Amino acid sequence: MSRRRFITLEGGEGVGKSTLLAGLENELGRLGQKIVCTREPGGTAMAERLRSVLLSPQEIGDKSSPVAEALIISAARRDHVENLIEPALSEGNWVICDRFVDSTRAYQGMALSGEDFDALAKIATNSVMPGLTLLLDAPPEELLERRKQRGAQLDRFERRPMSFHNDVRQRFLKIAKSEADRVVVLDALRTPEQLVAEAILHLKKVGLLPEETNTGAVS
Repeated sequence: MSRRRFITLEGGEGVGKSTLLAGLENELGRLGQKIVCTREPGGTAMAERLRSVLLSPQEIGDKSSPVAEALIISAARRDHVENLIEPALSEGNWVICDRFVDSTRAYQGMALSGEDFDALAKIATNSVMPGLTLLLDAPPEELLERRKQRGAQLDRFERRPMSFHNDVRQRFLKIAKSEADRVVVLDALRTPEQLVAEAILHLKKVGLLPEETNTGAVS
């Protein structure tokens, strides 16, 4: 099982992870690669049900314990890993996931000690970690304004104060700095085409794609 082909996309609200995921799926598929695209929380029937609870203000309101959130997300993650991610990797597929354990550390990790979080993450991931993480980064004020202009309905996390979003951003950047061999920071304000091209470039740099690969992405 090649866990190096497990790619995760991370970042705050409205950074464009879904758009980048679709672009990467298109480029890798054009190269004849087998790709499984998924998301967290979610990816399996149980995890999707837990996702709907976590994101909906109608389900649990705007406030909840970060520790409780981390436990719910971790339960969803373990089911996701066992029933989708590991089987897909075992079959030789690429797996591209919108959010993974870094999001839990950035959003809920501050409520747990480092030791407790690491123990929980190890159980939830079954020690499966991505070969490459692309962190989309930009000022939260610009990102949330962009979502409002598109008429997007805000979920529980998007409705939180700007101070929360800025703290999340800084925690993501701290992760990137401490794990620079795995996490690559991309400017979320670049065009979708530019982001796909940059992502493909990093896949080549880490040896997941051959350097001579020609893609349709625009640099």
